[in-house]
Amino acid sequence: MINRNASAALLPATRIALFVLLATGAGIAAAKHEQAQFERVATFIVCANSSCDRDLVEETSAEIAAASEDGRTLIYTDSLLGAIGLVDISQPSQPQGKGIVKLAGEPTSVAVTGRHALVGVNTSESFVNPSGYLAVFDLPACLADVGACAPIRKIDLGGQPDSIAVSPDRRYAAIAIENERDEEVTVDGVEGGLPQLPAGFLIIVDLAGAPASWTVRNVPLTGLAGYAQEDPEPEYVSINALNIAAVTLQENNHIVLVHLPTGLILKELSAGSVDLKDIDIVEDRLIDPTGSLSDVAREPDAIAWLNGRVVTANEGDLFGGSRGFTVFGVNGRVRFDSGNDLEHLAIAHGHYPEDRSENKGTEPEGVAVARYGASNYLFVGSERGNFVAAYRAAGPHLKFLQLLPTGIGPEGLLPVPERNLLIVSSEDDADIRSQITIFKLRDQPASYPTIVAEDAKIDGRKLPIGWVALSALAADRHDADTLYTVHDNFLAHSRIYKVDVSDKPARIVDVQPLTKDEQPVGYDIEGLVQRRGGGFWAVSEGAGSVDDLEQPVTSANLLIEIARDGRVLQEIGLPAAVDAQQRRFGFEGVAVVDGGFDEKVYVVFQREWVGDPSGLVRIGEYDTGTGEWRFFHYPLDAVESPAGGSVGLSEIVAVGDERFAVIERDNIGGPDARIKRVYKFSIAGVTPAPPGSAFPVLGKSLVLDVLPVLQATGGWTQEKLEGLTLAKDGKVYAVTDNDGLDGNTGETQFLRLGRWRR
Repeated sequence: MINRNASAALLPATRIALFVLLATGAGIAAAKHEQAQFERVATFIVCANSSCDRDLVEETSAEIAAASEDGRTLIYTDSLLGAIGLVDISQPSQPQGKGIVKLAGEPTSVAVTGRHALVGVNTSESFVNPSGYLAVFDLPACLADVGACAPIRKIDLGGQPDSIAVSPDRRYAAIAIENERDEEVTVDGVEGGLPQLPAGFLIIVDLAGAPASWTVRNVPLTGLAGYAQEDPEPEYVSINALNIAAVTLQENNHIVLVHLPTGLILKELSAGSVDLKDIDIVEDRLIDPTGSLSDVAREPDAIAWLNGRVVTANEGDLFGGSRGFTVFGVNGRVRFDSGNDLEHLAIAHGHYPEDRSENKGTEPEGVAVARYGASNYLFVGSERGNFVAAYRAAGPHLKFLQLLPTGIGPEGLLPVPERNLLIVSSEDDADIRSQITIFKLRDQPASYPTIVAEDAKIDGRKLPIGWVALSALAADRHDADTLYTVHDNFLAHSRIYKVDVSDKPARIVDVQPLTKDEQPVGYDIEGLVQRRGGGFWAVSEGAGSVDDLEQPVTSANLLIEIARDGRVLQEIGLPAAVDAQQRRFGFEGVAVVDGGFDEKVYVVFQREWVGDPSGLVRIGEYDTGTGEWRFFHYPLDAVESPAGGSVGLSEIVAVGDERFAVIERDNIGGPDARIKRVYKFSIAGVTPAPPGSAFPVLGKSLVLDVLPVLQATGGWTQEKLEGLTLAKDGKVYAVTDNDGLDGNTGETQFLRLGRWRR
């Protein structure tokens, strides 16, 4: 824990009921919590329910979750482990793992009805011989003794199950039997194309009485879709209060409405396509939302009912993926489509996955709807952007509420409105472990985001300023409410961002591209400081090590002089003797001290280079008057994390009177992080030494332990505390680097750390 069949006609009575519901949906009362927002209160690390030791449990993952009827226990599917997991959320801010229950097969989805948990389990031998069963568990018995927990009934489903839903009145369960395609098989020239039999179908489970008396009905879905009618691929199912199941056929780009009491198909409709504009469609290490795509099939994944309409998350799978969500009327008419909204939200919040631009962008996969108090809320999960977009729904209108940060690959969205909770399960289990994030609706503004970008004119139209991977901070010399930041080499063209910190969240309000010889230029900028006159010094970290044949030197560390208009005036390298000692942990911060006409510029090295004693890293002093480099040694803290790793410097800031502040941090995130600290030191009376000499060792003292601040966000503790600065009014700011979502959640924490203590 981190704190088709007989008729496609609409039944007359049902037709009336559907449209009554549709009409009355527009009259929703005013929201009880008009200003309420969701706050992340805890993150449960899924491996804690088994073992976080990779030697014991290599992979474990939470995909789909359901809650007990009292909302105090979560049941999640873990396909990697072949199990379900139980989590006690009686205290949402302190979730407690209750253990796992192994299954004979791969769990795909879970739902709860009364005291029973229903789990779809895939036991397929192959794509052409799919199989599976419904495992029914007695939840109270399982919670009383997890070790003895086992299905009280198994129901053969005759195929591979995917999504499960239970009707609000608990009379029915609907299960999408996908019988998924083999993506490596080529059909009619299409890799992974359809048809690939056997066809999928819908299962209806009649839940009358005890589980032993439950019966199963099969609803064929063939002959409906415009593409591959003989091979429907049902993906997701949602049931409304009229016991109508909405089913997505994702690869078929189709939606089917099924009347569960009779098993009749009421309506089937094409999900259609979208024309998109102002999006990024090229993977070129640039966030450039000026592209367009035409006739993109929606190919919806998840679906939910909203005020008599259905909402789809248009993930795409075979041909499509329209990067947004759509609200359909039951007659098939599109009532709303988000277009490029999710893409722009991701860009503005630093959550845009640039390396997915030629695919499906943010790739919305999940959608959920729930009523909290007097207000309806819609949630859309971005699989690649690692966020959930929350909207307040009032009749036909949707109002964006906030963007919620998640783990990597949010798969399951579970509203628990009776407790004002939203649960998000994220399936990716890599360096950042799979996790379950708990949000609570509160009558106050949320603490995330901490920094967002405003729109700017790009090619004559207003589009959000693209940013990720912030690697440094610098204060404006004259305006306490203005800071500057940069990104590292995750993006190909370097840019300096202007940040307004006068309100929360901080806002990126302008951007200055860097140019060299009148062309865009790219560096791995890891430090930035403003000079007299408004220009900047920046440092670019070199790549590679002289003593590592697998990662040889490919670029040198540079001190860069930049004009106010972004022109690179000069690049200053290290002395040849120092370059000959390069390791891939180079320049990480820069500070400047004025001295009449000349300046002294100070740079920090991240970790030891060849010839440095263990635990001592260099701080370089460059004299602009003489062009000479001299050096100090700075003593690093020893490694403290149980995960091992290393410790290094990430930033340097001049704080006056020959004193400086640095960020010292380990390269560990999550619950094993230990060192995220700000230290200060003085060079008064200490003379730096030239290359080849013994460098004087500086003393240091702790100013602030930032780890508790990062832990207090309720999420995975961010590894890369990268930027630090002291504003003109004495306020201290810091920022984390989200690595451009490369193995990272995309979350950026812009921290306000109070006033500098001298």
